Amino acid sequence: MQTVYRLNANELDENFLAGLKATFKDQEIEIIVYGVDETAYLMASEPNRMRLLQAVVNVKPRSNLVEVNLDELE
Repeated sequence: MQTVYRLNANELDENFLAGLKATFKDQEIEIIVYGVDETAYLMASEPNRMRLLQAVVNVKPRSNLVEVNLDELE
């Protein structure tokens, strides 16, 4: 069995550990921890990379921006 937990380090507490123990009761487990680099993941795809770089270019002159009214989302 394999499970991926993705959370902020500040969220690690006794409840997380208790849940981990309950999920893998009486099993040997291996824990690997690494920092997540969202930018590298998003830039891995060439089309995604080009879209993100163009978005960065658009920010300074405030062109092609999408505005979201948070009140309309509720």
